[in-house]
Amino acid sequence: MTQILQPAHWARPRGYSNGVMARGQMVFVAGMIGWDAQCVFHTDDLAGQVRQALTNVVEVLREAGAKPEHITRMTWYVTDKREYVAAYPEIGRAFREIIGSFNAAMTAVQVQALVEDRAKVEIEVTAVIPD
Repeated sequence: MTQILQPAHWARPRGYSNGVMARGQMVFVAGMIGWDAQCVFHTDDLAGQVRQALTNVVEVLREAGAKPEHITRMTWYVTDKREYVAAYPEIGRAFREIIGSFNAAMTAVQVQALVEDRAKVEIEVTAVIPD
């Protein structure tokens, strides 16, 4: 069971929560990038890489018996903030299709580069499977 932490006098953030409290078994997913299970990139499009990275996150969660709704925290690393913002509509569609509704705490930061040269996004996740 999770509880959203939202001070009553704060504006509600769009697309994430300011904080989440949860009890249960914790699952930590390493940064997932936009390549497939064989480490092959199929696109250099940011939204396409986000779609694949989110799919990878869900597959790793499944190994722990977790589901997307168990995600409590996400950290997104992007190589180009402007490209990320421009792709919001496509990223939002992919997110809703793969993850569903969203109340996790989230941070997104621009980085100079990722270790894999073709990677444009890396998504790290913490999930909590309720007791």
